[in-house]
Amino acid sequence: MKFRLAAGALAIALVAACGGASTPTPSASANACFPVKGQCPEEAQLLTASGATFPAVIYTKWVDEYYKATGVQVNYQAIGSGGGIKAITEKTVDFAGSDAPMTDAQLTAASSLVLHVPTVMGAVVPTFNVPGVTKLNLTPETLAGIYLGTIKTWNDPKLAADNPGVLFPSTNITPVFRSDSSGTTFAFTDYLAKVSADFKSKVGAGTAVTFPAGVGGKGNDGVAGVVKSTPNSIGYVELIYAIQQKLGTASLRNASGKTVEPTLDAVSKAAVGVTYPEDLRVSITNSPNAEAWPISTFTFLLTYKDVSDHAKALAMARYFWWGTHDGQSFAKDLGYAPLPADVLTKAEAKIRSITSGGTPVLPTK
Repeated sequence: MKFRLAAGALAIALVAACGGASTPTPSASANACFPVKGQCPEEAQLLTASGATFPAVIYTKWVDEYYKATGVQVNYQAIGSGGGIKAITEKTVDFAGSDAPMTDAQLTAASSLVLHVPTVMGAVVPTFNVPGVTKLNLTPETLAGIYLGTIKTWNDPKLAADNPGVLFPSTNITPVFRSDSSGTTFAFTDYLAKVSADFKSKVGAGTAVTFPAGVGGKGNDGVAGVVKSTPNSIGYVELIYAIQQKLGTASLRNASGKTVEPTLDAVSKAAVGVTYPEDLRVSITNSPNAEAWPISTFTFLLTYKDVSDHAKALAMARYFWWGTHDGQSFAKDLGYAPLPADVLTKAEAKIRSITSGGTPVLPTK
């Protein structure tokens, strides 16, 4: 894979590069603005956004390709889902990105209705550094026990039972977690809270939680760095990051009792058979599908339903539409699973519901 996030980057400015691409001239067609085929004279030429690091790789690609297609620049700062939710709530950005759906309390704190538009799917995966161990199988119970601090050593009988024939050291396990507010942590803890009553009561789910044991690292690169430099450690990172950095990843037993590896196909299976609420705030962790990777998640773009600035409302709606349609063609090559057809239909309805002054900015049909 040619694209890489810069190691150690804590925030990523995703700005369309101007070099080598000329700004398209306005189309004379009456349908210039929709479908998204070129420049729209009525839309804003610059959008600002911040949030989730999880989709940063594909959003970088989208920003570049969208500029080439429309001349609109999108500046997306990858600062974490918690930062994105804070920014959209305080209206310091035009839109935000988050892997974690906003909570009821967060929606109440926003000044008006916020829409959740799913863009792609991805996964959170355990990565480990155990000298002499190249393959690791985990169950929900052992993974929860490690992060609860109740499974303390690698030669614990429960881990041995998961990995017959593997000779584990007797050394202590060092769990590594995200120290920043993160949608990655939300997906990870949302899963563990579903599979472990103890984890749910003692730690809970959220973008930032207090783990009873372990060492923190900021961002995927921080967690990976700690794991790489700390023998007998285990951490969790996004699948795309693990692929890029060639990190060893553990297999995990899913809700159907099958031990699966983290693949894009397994991520796609997690969305099969899901009942989606009207607002699309859904969790797909611990899917009952027999082929599903159990720590899979959607990532969302967040915007206010009604945007007073018509030019920006139109620019956002067009960008969201392009990303959920044309932009899906880049997903698999960059380590993401594209939206399933039924979810795309629901995303389209959300995008068409964006208004300015109460009037839809895209055709409603």
